[in-house]
Amino acid sequence: MAPRLPSYALFAALLASAGLPLYIHAPKFYVDEYGVSLAALGTVLFVLRLLDVVQDPLLGRLADRVRAQRGLSVAIAVVLMAGAMLGLFAVEPLFMPLAWFAVMLTVVFSAFSYLTICFYAQGVSAAGYLPEQGHLRLARWRETGALLGICAAAVAPIALGGYAGFALAFVGLAVAAVLAMMGQWQAAQVESTGFGGVLRDPIARKLLAVALVNAAPVAVSSTLFLFFVESRLDAPGWEGPFLLMFFLSAALAAPVWGRLAEGIGPKRVLLVGMGLSIVAFAAAVTLGSGDLWAFAVICVASGAALGADMTLLPALFAARMEKVSPGATEAFGLWSFVSKFTLALAAVALLPLLQTGGFQAGQDNTEDALMLLSLLYGALPCVLKLVAIGLLASTTIDETTLDMKILEKGA
Repeated sequence: MAPRLPSYALFAALLASAGLPLYIHAPKFYVDEYGVSLAALGTVLFVLRLLDVVQDPLLGRLADRVRAQRGLSVAIAVVLMAGAMLGLFAVEPLFMPLAWFAVMLTVVFSAFSYLTICFYAQGVSAAGYLPEQGHLRLARWRETGALLGICAAAVAPIALGGYAGFALAFVGLAVAAVLAMMGQWQAAQVESTGFGGVLRDPIARKLLAVALVNAAPVAVSSTLFLFFVESRLDAPGWEGPFLLMFFLSAALAAPVWGRLAEGIGPKRVLLVGMGLSIVAFAAAVTLGSGDLWAFAVICVASGAALGADMTLLPALFAARMEKVSPGATEAFGLWSFVSKFTLALAAVALLPLLQTGGFQAGQDNTEDALMLLSLLYGALPCVLKLVAIGLLASTTIDETTLDMKILEKGA
């Protein structure tokens, strides 16, 4: 059955609203509301991601085992995720705030992982019912929807008068997304090859490595974004508009990158996007108090670069999984883990480092502490992007068929 592409965009918006925005909003919310330390929050986020080392493979196996009842299992996971989101932002903690934070995030992250695995695996099956370049067409809709979901979630706490409003809006989006995807959950009727088939394939391993390193810059900037705007730019209250610029630019750019990839090949287009990201991050290091217009331009440029990352890398991985792991559920357990692990690693490394360097959220900081914030926000992502470019450049891709080949010496 041919997929209803708008429904994929809506469900992607739901998942995206529960992913990256949590790393933007939740730490600052619990610092401001309950006085939890940055170091403690970073440690909790990292420990929860370590849980995924065990959990995501098991969730991938579960998704494969219950694929005949995928629609029902997805609905249950959405209910759990929406309930935990309410608990995180709209309910006063019933016990110690840090422990409550950990419990609610565990439920959100677990449901998010399961839903991401099912959703991207479903995309592998659905793309086969589309005309030529099916994976890129589906990816354009899916990742554009995801970016619009991030846009909405990024500004929702401000637009809706607080984090409780954000949580309630999330519940409404969850209901709409489940209804839109009804009848679409038809998994491939083949057995998954498991992790072995994926990890034995040198191309799949290379793509996972690219995804891991390439996601790190966004993880770094997302973790530090609110602190950078408030303290480095000295612009409290501008966080929402800047986030909207960033993610809206990504959403508008995503279909453009997809179209370009269909014409001239995904690898070349993705490398251009990565280069644009480096320029934007490097410029951010030079900013100081009051540089709002310059940062607005940086948000637009870096957001556009993110559109390429989110559209093209998942399409390349899905195309490869169609060849080496048609069931794809366990394969996307790996993909889910890679994308989330970078966010957790950024949190556990950067938040304590900022605190050790003398940075204090919402207070006056020394010039040394602010420079540390700038270097972590701008310079570190440049280094990580250069590594990702090297990994991608060493992969030879047939850019007309998405049939990828790694040079023998690079495998």
